[in-house]
Amino acid sequence: MNSDVQIAGDPLDIPHLLPPVPAHPSTVSAFAGLARTIAADRDGWAPLVRYDATSRWYHRLRTGPGYEVWLLSWVPGQGSGAHDHGRSSGVLTVLQGELTERVGTRGVGHTLRAGAQRVFAPGYVHDVVNDSLEPAVSLHIYFPGLTEMPLHPTQSAELSAATAPAAASSVPPAAAPGTLGVMGG
Repeated sequence: MNSDVQIAGDPLDIPHLLPPVPAHPSTVSAFAGLARTIAADRDGWAPLVRYDATSRWYHRLRTGPGYEVWLLSWVPGQGSGAHDHGRSSGVLTVLQGELTERVGTRGVGHTLRAGAQRVFAPGYVHDVVNDSLEPAVSLHIYFPGLTEMPLHPTQSAELSAATAPAAASSVPPAAAPGTLGVMGG
């Protein structure tokens, strides 16, 4: 008596019967498309979201060959501080609510509403904050994966330091150049 494998052959030996292996993104457009695909799967990301009143909440949603995808939540008033992403490029997509992005250390803010995307290259300095009265959720894709997030002084911190009394003229640690974990905007 013959088994099904003897008759039909091993299905793992027949590549045309296997689902195609998804190619990993290799262009900015492909990473932006990946972000839109993940954003459209609300049932996949929404149950994972948590809100933390003391700090921004973040969760690594997935990793791929050389990239990672992060989900962040922002309660009103929470922000990233002016920073860049080291050697990583990325895509920021607002999934829910709205965030204000200020580009550069002296940048003018603009509102990013649900569905908005920003793409950036290494050296892109921005500050992201939830200036609204409602919580917000964002998706961040970094390529290569984020390993550093150097902070940059902001114009307001520089002005405060320049006009403060001599005894209190140090720049607050949050505004001083340095590295903040691995989560940014």
